[in-house]
Amino acid sequence: MGFRTVLIQSPCKLTYKDGFLILRGSTVRMVHLSEIHTLIIDSTMTSVTGYLICELMKEKINVIFCDEARNPIGELHPCYGSHYASGRVIEQTKWQEARKDILWQYVIRRKILNQASLMRGIDVEAAAMIYGFAQDVGPGDPTNREGHAAKVYFNRIFGPEFSRNMKSNRNAALNYGYAILLSAFNKEITARGYLTQLGIHHHSALNPFNLSSDLMEPFRAMIDRIVLDNGEREFGKEYKYTLLEVLNREINYENSSMSVTTAIARYVRKTTDYLSGKASLDESTVINVEGAADESDRHV
Repeated sequence: MGFRTVLIQSPCKLTYKDGFLILRGSTVRMVHLSEIHTLIIDSTMTSVTGYLICELMKEKINVIFCDEARNPIGELHPCYGSHYASGRVIEQTKWQEARKDILWQYVIRRKILNQASLMRGIDVEAAAMIYGFAQDVGPGDPTNREGHAAKVYFNRIFGPEFSRNMKSNRNAALNYGYAILLSAFNKEITARGYLTQLGIHHHSALNPFNLSSDLMEPFRAMIDRIVLDNGEREFGKEYKYTLLEVLNREINYENSSMSVTTAIARYVRKTTDYLSGKASLDESTVINVEGAADESDRHV
């Protein structure tokens, strides 16, 4: 598995030779494809050869294209991420609703606990409130504890005037960071042979990434933390580098230290195996990215 996130921000030509990505700009640089996890083309003045694109797809490298405003606009994935892709899709269409509901319960509970953990240093009372919401999440989250927690959460960490619909540096950074995470999930899900379109909770006919949107929920707090720490910083080139580093961050998952990209791969494997009836599942399988909101948080 590759470990580098390669960001292309200057006009250049990208080609392929002998296993290497060749960057021809003011200088010539080379990166072996085996080292690359994600390639982000942030300049519309970059040209890419068809040969390189084919080799990137063979290596299952995540490729993200940005628009003229340098925001993610699309990505490439191989048509067949797994030799068993047809079988996996058949499995996916037969996932049981009960299993989907239980996984969604675990995902949303952990998402809210991660939010509560982040909030402890900002508003202890609000953190305790949304911790309570987490304890009330049932299978499928029928009472929408996720929505209630989100309203309290964003108002407390970014202020009462903040809205996810407003145009601001913070929202631009959040959107960019979430898009990077979403793309990482798309890569792992397609590599397993499953369809990103068929989710367990998200079912929008307009969203081609429903399953990725479902599984990434507990990871969002990592992006929220970065944006919170950077305040009203202008959203530009250096800020993007800061957000991109989240994929290389070391976290503790299932009692082991690993990069976020490795944790995402393991998490996707475990959750899809559970949905397909191949494995059991407990809440420890769902990622804790903010340092464990546990029973001690009941009294924060």
